[in-house]
Amino acid sequence: MPLYCFKSRQGEKIEEFFLMFEIPDFVKIGRKKFFRDIAAEWKDGPSSGNKGEWPIVCYASGVHADQAQELRDHYKKHGCQTDVTSDGDPVFRDHQHMKRALKCRGQHHNNSFGN
Repeated sequence: MPLYCFKSRQGEKIEEFFLMFEIPDFVKIGRKKFFRDIAAEWKDGPSSGNKGEWPIVCYASGVHADQAQELRDHYKKHGCQTDVTSDGDPVFRDHQHMKRALKCRGQHHNNSFGN
């Protein structure tokens, strides 16, 4: 279950777990209302451009462990220096690096934060 951030009008912050299809606009605790704070949920994530979550290991674009060296060679051949774990998963340093590395393999990120 995902964790969501909420903030009161006085600036107090809380976090609550909800199913994705049951996220309320606000949470009431006692007489106080805490409103959803989407910006806080993404504050340090990759989409913000902050360095908080980088580098990331991308399991979704990985290959079988037996093909890890082949993937390293592919990135090198296409001029996109990318580390690959022994399990065959690429390690992206930042958003622009992820975009370049995926493109050189004919892939893209569906939630590609723009840029």
